[in-house]
Amino acid sequence: MKIGVIKEIWRYPVKSLAGEEIGSCILTGAGIPGDRGYAFRDGKRGEIASARKIPALLQCAARFREEPSPGLAAAVDITLPDGTTVGSDVAEVHQRCTSAIGHEVELCALRPATDLAHYRRATPGAAMLARLARLGPVRRMLGTLLPLVGADRELRADFGRLPDEPMPDLSGFPPELFEFTSPPGTYFDAFPLHLLTTSTLSAMSRLNPDAAWDVRRFRPNFVVETDPQFDGPVEFDWVERTLALGEARIGCAMPTVRCSMPTHAQVGLGKDPSVLRTIVRETDQNLGVYADVVAPGRVAVGDPVELL
Repeated sequence: MKIGVIKEIWRYPVKSLAGEEIGSCILTGAGIPGDRGYAFRDGKRGEIASARKIPALLQCAARFREEPSPGLAAAVDITLPDGTTVGSDVAEVHQRCTSAIGHEVELCALRPATDLAHYRRATPGAAMLARLARLGPVRRMLGTLLPLVGADRELRADFGRLPDEPMPDLSGFPPELFEFTSPPGTYFDAFPLHLLTTSTLSAMSRLNPDAAWDVRRFRPNFVVETDPQFDGPVEFDWVERTLALGEARIGCAMPTVRCSMPTHAQVGLGKDPSVLRTIVRETDQNLGVYADVVAPGRVAVGDPVELL
């Protein structure tokens, strides 16, 4: 069944920095080549940084100088909040980025999956929570176990939930994400791909017309322009289904649980907590869908999107 067409393709050379829009890509098993090829390490916490904890990262942007190849870290140029640019391949990149955002950071290229210390969370109780998450019957109770391992306050802040709002269902996340900031060997939040539809953004705009439902707030890899017969968050119906995107095939894994990042300011978009309040209230805390690559292939803007 035809769903629509690819409207936009985005990759994010540096985790939590503004990304770049591209016209096409060759999807591999690891997603879009170059996507989250770099990340900052938080010098104060001793873990991979995210705009959830350092919102100023969203005021920076990154672009590749040349097209990256799978598995190779091509150089990127980082535009700082004052408009100046610094390259990933110059010695002063760490100091200049630290000064620009007011927080000690170090730019890191992807490390091997075996370098577990590089990816490990600094959150107290993270390793214990990961062990519990691997126990099937316990996974459904993770929300009630968070205070017992000392993770409730920090996770609530990361997800941007108010005291009277529920925490999201965490049972669908891979267990390793409770111990590591990303699946080791990647800088992805959870899965290689994130999709969002125009029908979802239109529906959210009707629910909260005063907010700017700009795709940049939600950092998708693919924006699908849905055919006119579709309305609302149709991508939730794709979970555990396969989509054809151009020549590639992807498997939709789970709805994208939203954290505090869409509320933070970035270039051209002001801070707006009402975005997250609307998502928590109207779409069960989710917006968009996470996916894995089932079959590699070329995907370009304008390619059809089909539900198989």
